[in-house]
Amino acid sequence: MKYLIYLLICATLFAGEVQITANKFTANEAKGISIFTGKVYVIRGKDDLKADKVVIKFDKNKQPTLYTATGNVQAKLSIKNKRYFAKGDTLIYDPLTLKYTIEKNAFLQELNTDKKVYGNKIWVDQARGYYEVDGKKDTPVKFIFKLEDKKK
Repeated sequence: MKYLIYLLICATLFAGEVQITANKFTANEAKGISIFTGKVYVIRGKDDLKADKVVIKFDKNKQPTLYTATGNVQAKLSIKNKRYFAKGDTLIYDPLTLKYTIEKNAFLQELNTDKKVYGNKIWVDQARGYYEVDGKKDTPVKFIFKLEDKKK
């Protein structure tokens, strides 16, 4: 059975409402961890994320300090007033530093310009608009973008 979980606590922790839908929810207040498993779908403002599992860590003041999504991760994100589609085996978001890390089979696409980057690991610093991509020994980084035809 699918549980629809509205985290009323999270609504006060974040700027706006967070909705999380999952097949299972587990919380360990002593460790400050909430775990969502099975067809996890997270909505926060214009951003959304789908994954097999999402773990949210909280500090002693019940403020989120780290989000880790694993398994078939796909996300639509707003970064520096641009829309992106991201996917990979793991997506980590640090709300304190506004940094994303996409790991293993990492892919990031800027939706407005259709720029695409593939790699083993992609780092995005949301505050600075900084991106870094790392390949593997046998698989280099791939960057795809379109050029405008100036002759038109």
